[in-house]
Amino acid sequence: MGDNLHGGSVLVVDDSTATLEVIRRNLEAEGYSVRAAASVGEAIQVLDTTVVDLVLTDVKMPRVSGLDLVRHVRENLKETMVIVITGYPNVDGAVTAMKDGALDYLTKPFTDEELLSSVARAFEKIQMRKAAVSVRKHLGGMHGLLGESGSMQKVYEMIERASRTNATVLITGESGTGKELVARAIHYESARASAPFVCVNCGAIPHELLESELFGHVKGAFTGATESRAGFFLVAEGGTIFLDEIAETSQAMQVKLLRVLQEKEFCMVGSSKSRKVDVRIIAATNKDLEHLVKRGSFREDLFFRIDVIKIDLPPLRKRGSDVLYLAKHFAERFAGELGRKVPLFTERAMAMLQRYPWPGNIRELENVVQRLVVLTDDDVIDAPDLPELMRFTVADPGPDLNMTLAEVEAAHIRKVLAMVKGNKTKAAQILGIDRKTLRAKLEQEEAKGGGDPGI
Repeated sequence: MGDNLHGGSVLVVDDSTATLEVIRRNLEAEGYSVRAAASVGEAIQVLDTTVVDLVLTDVKMPRVSGLDLVRHVRENLKETMVIVITGYPNVDGAVTAMKDGALDYLTKPFTDEELLSSVARAFEKIQMRKAAVSVRKHLGGMHGLLGESGSMQKVYEMIERASRTNATVLITGESGTGKELVARAIHYESARASAPFVCVNCGAIPHELLESELFGHVKGAFTGATESRAGFFLVAEGGTIFLDEIAETSQAMQVKLLRVLQEKEFCMVGSSKSRKVDVRIIAATNKDLEHLVKRGSFREDLFFRIDVIKIDLPPLRKRGSDVLYLAKHFAERFAGELGRKVPLFTERAMAMLQRYPWPGNIRELENVVQRLVVLTDDDVIDAPDLPELMRFTVADPGPDLNMTLAEVEAAHIRKVLAMVKGNKTKAAQILGIDRKTLRAKLEQEEAKGGGDPGI
């Protein structure tokens, strides 16, 4: 049968619980990591967040057929292979599945040996394919991009496709998802890699200066222009210019950018002479450009020009186990910089990291891990070490609505006294009363049987 790829991941899809259990038990006994799904819908959810080497799916299932899953894998997951299971004596369905991208098929009923042999053959091919893949697809990531989730594998595939052309690319995604890293990866994977990569944050440059920064200016073009100066487009000649936050550009600038895209030429500020330029444009935004087009704040013709190849970066909260992978990577990096032992995350801490929605995405995760490594003295990072907003806290229930006003006042006085550890002078200052009034209220409470918590 041959040696299996130890630790290889298999997703088994079948609406029969008994069949799932039998296949899982057999494959796990051989050292495979097995996930199970009772429907195509469940399978898609697993594939969106987890790297899976092999999908083993039944053909006949309710609602959505296993053949649809075969087509989904073929068209969305370049590195994942599929084996189909058919319960019919004829092989028409299996032949269709093979044409749609399945690697092999098993006809029910099949023996344990037939199952293991088919899976072993699949993993031999998977191992050969992985051996041929570039180092960037391994744990080192791709030009600084890290992640092994299904959604990131799709991003890597789009980067490879984009790098083989000179087409304009639009990168979308929330702040902190790594749009600049994607742009750099496209450039350095392309034939332009030896030419400059120039990054321009359009939102950080005032509107009145952006034209000069992008296209340059001639001497005397405006007050203070004591000499001619080349802009970013000339600097990027032969290479790539990355226009980050392109949604922040003015309508006037959008017209000029459209001309560069259409005519491959521009005019320096203060000059009427056009200059040809050979530059690939990659744009990025965290805004919904289609919505801005409908509102009239972004030109539709420019949108169509930059939206030739679109790469949508998933937010960190939708990248499954990548959160833990990235957290460990950052911990190793910052610990190395400090010359200290790499701290380990407890299971509780890891669960909290995955549960948190990460509105700042990878940038936020990196900052959090850096603080943890710098400020945590232990070699272990546990739940209490994480920022307060990530930790569960019981909300203050507030006063009992059945309490009288006097009882609410007494409870508040006790809480303040406890907070200042019984210091009546501090408590009186916080409560906005003098010490004599406070003592009177405490004596009144003690007379009712409440005791004096400050004595």
